[in-house]
Amino acid sequence: MAKNDYVLTVTCPSRRGIVAAISGYLANEGCNIIDSSQFDDLETGRFFIRVSFISETGAGLAELEQGFGAIAAPFEMDYRFHDGAYRLKTLIMVSRFGHCLNDLLYRWRIGALPIDIVGVVSNHLDYQKLVVNHDIPFYHIAVTRDTKATAEERLIGLIDETGAELVVLARYMQVLSDTLCRRMEGQIINIHHSFLPSFKGANPYKQAYQRGVKLIGATAHYVTPDLDEGPIIEQETVRITHAQSPEDYVALGRDVEALVLARAIHAHIHHRVFVNGNRTVVFPPSAGSYASERMG
Repeated sequence: MAKNDYVLTVTCPSRRGIVAAISGYLANEGCNIIDSSQFDDLETGRFFIRVSFISETGAGLAELEQGFGAIAAPFEMDYRFHDGAYRLKTLIMVSRFGHCLNDLLYRWRIGALPIDIVGVVSNHLDYQKLVVNHDIPFYHIAVTRDTKATAEERLIGLIDETGAELVVLARYMQVLSDTLCRRMEGQIINIHHSFLPSFKGANPYKQAYQRGVKLIGATAHYVTPDLDEGPIIEQETVRITHAQSPEDYVALGRDVEALVLARAIHAHIHHRVFVNGNRTVVFPPSAGSYASERMG
């Protein structure tokens, strides 16, 4: 993104005059709005808006944020200004299924996923060479029933050490503690198949095949203490037929999992996701903006 390219995100109780107040303030500060998306939730009475804008006078984020306080107060706004060029410090976690990790590394390498990968954590050594070959730190944190608490202490220390602002569970197969989930609320994204709760445990695709499932898919969501029940960010499905094998199910599942996880991360890092109770408001990229967002 260009210099002085910013994003403003706001959540507040719904009432008249919100959009006018925001646009008026930005105009008075010499800012030009490039894109704006908004949603008024009639059930909860909450209003959500994301505004992408350029400062034509060179005003910085601190200056804009400080002045906006007087505008926000009467509307009880929760707001934040974001630098469009900033790359979130991201820690990726993986176990023994590497398709999502490989996909994320490829998108990151070609500039399609503008994040700063500060490390990859795994409870196995399978992908150490792959990660190191990308000049990314690899951290092996073994997890057993007896060492789980110690392993998570090390993980928390690593998050603090690297300054990670986003944790991505790219098919990481260990359950995080309630303490960590609460501490990183809205900052941990997980990916899993969309069969839950029907087919839990080992070999969900084989179970789906045995039941004659016609749609398989994937779900990316924020991690909460309630296992696999956090607010959903992104989903996708693929239609299958009776002629396909369990191996086909697995192959298609890998593809859709990788795609859905990348989309969810993309939405999160560009501040298009708002948590709305147990749900999310996810604004799509505006027409013509996806490529510029994607390439950072």
